[in-house]
Amino acid sequence: MYVQPYLFFNGRCEEAVTYYQQHLGARLNALMRYREAPPGDGPAANANGEHIMYCNFTVGDSVLMASDDCVNQDTRFQGFSLSLAVASTAEADRVFAALADGGSVHMPLSKTFFSPYFGMVVDRFGLGWMVIIAQQ
Repeated sequence: MYVQPYLFFNGRCEEAVTYYQQHLGARLNALMRYREAPPGDGPAANANGEHIMYCNFTVGDSVLMASDDCVNQDTRFQGFSLSLAVASTAEADRVFAALADGGSVHMPLSKTFFSPYFGMVVDRFGLGWMVIIAQQ
């Protein structure tokens, strides 16, 4: 069994993936726009054709899926965060600053009882992240 996050960006999916490519080194594996869907009266029939119906991208060793949800126009990221494990304080500082740019810091990076460096941030797209260096 495998659990894979599927993120809905409410019309900002392409912007988000591009941002993650620039700042987290994300690699785009697949992308399909709503205009590529077969004609019909399914959910894609009323969607903006340029919006992303499906994409798949990799951050580090993790694969995430994402879309511009054309059914639910009130999508929000609530009740979870993505945990991003990094190898050094320099890398933590870099990715944390990139995620905080246009977002909001919920807990600045600092030493904790469970990690030599940990912080929590919500990025400009409303997605929560926890940046951590694992205990050695």
